[in-house]
Amino acid sequence: MHGPDPAAWYAIWTRSRHEQVLRQQLEQKGIDVFLPTITRWSRWKDRKKQIVWPLFPGYCFAKFTAEQRVPVLKCAGAVSIVSFDGVPAPIPEEELSSIRTLVQSDLQYDPCPLINEGDKVEVVHGPLKGVVGRLVRKGSHARLVLSVDLIGQGVSVEVDTADVKKY
Repeated sequence: MHGPDPAAWYAIWTRSRHEQVLRQQLEQKGIDVFLPTITRWSRWKDRKKQIVWPLFPGYCFAKFTAEQRVPVLKCAGAVSIVSFDGVPAPIPEEELSSIRTLVQSDLQYDPCPLINEGDKVEVVHGPLKGVVGRLVRKGSHARLVLSVDLIGQGVSVEVDTADVKKY
């Protein structure tokens, strides 16, 4: 005989701008929830104000059992539980623990897309803005390779990974 279904962390896909609503509803149901945020300055014509935004827009994290899936999905703002082949995909505890440690620290952090070596990227800032190439090394010295594939030739240039996005 198996014991009770253990709770695991899952990512819940939310309706646009409903992350905080979902977080509040899950807390009211007694479900452990984590919504990492980042504070940004927003500017209007007449003023500037600091606004708290979700670090991962469109997602909220919750720890629950299989029996709690339906109540989770009935919360306002919940669209679905991130799944693979129809099976909710648990998130390793250490991944969320690492993000929790970062957001509780005084360090400056920014969301960034997950870009891997070899991915095609576009430069979005600086003198090479609009240039598309392949990222060949990440870290403190990322390099962007621009190539003419037809002749098998290329040139590489050092770029800041914050200045590129996945193409």
